[in-house]
Amino acid sequence: MKGSLIILLCFVSGVVTGLFGNLSPAIMDSDLTLWVLYLLIFFVGISIGGDSTTFSVLKKSNVRIVLIPISIAAGSLGGAAVAGLFLEDITLKDAMAIGSGLGYYSISSIYITEMRGEVLGTVALLSNILREIFTLLSAPLLVAWFGRTAPIASAGATAMDTTLPIITMNSGKRYAIIALFSGVVLTIAVPVLVTFILS
Repeated sequence: MKGSLIILLCFVSGVVTGLFGNLSPAIMDSDLTLWVLYLLIFFVGISIGGDSTTFSVLKKSNVRIVLIPISIAAGSLGGAAVAGLFLEDITLKDAMAIGSGLGYYSISSIYITEMRGEVLGTVALLSNILREIFTLLSAPLLVAWFGRTAPIASAGATAMDTTLPIITMNSGKRYAIIALFSGVVLTIAVPVLVTFILS
C-alpha cells in the first residue's frame, strides 16, 4: 500500500499545484507528462527485457492469453449493463457505451460526445478516469484479494500505458507482457465497441 499512498500523494500534490501554483503557460501546455509516461514505459521495457523468464509466460499461456481481454471487455459491459438498470437518467444502451470505454477515456469520451452529447461524454470521461485512478491506488489490494491478473482487468485499456508500471510493480514482471497485450487489444476494441453499441 505504500506505493499506492505515494501515487495518491503525488496526484493530490499535482492537483493542488495546478490550482494554486500559478504555473506558466509554457509548463501547462507542454507535453511533459507524455514524456514522463514514455520514460516510465521505457524502464518497464528494460525490466521486462532483462528478465529471461518473462517471455515464458507467453509460451505457457498459448491461446488462453486472448481470453484475458475478452473477459475484461465482457465483464465491463456486463457491469455497465447491471448499473444501467438502476440509473434513471441513463439508458441501458448509453450505460453500456460508457462501459465500453474500457478505461480509454480520451477516445471513448470523444466518440460518445459526438454521438450522444456532452453530458454523456463527460460521464464517460469521468467514469474511465476513475477506473484508472482506482487501479493505480488499489493494485496491491487487487493482487492480494483476487490474484495477479486483477489489476490488468481493472486497468482495462490503460494496462498498456499509464497503469503498466503499477501492474508490473504489484503483479510482477511476468505479467507485464500479458498486461501490454491485453491493453493493446482493448485499446483497438474501444472505438469498435462504442460505435457498435451507439449505432
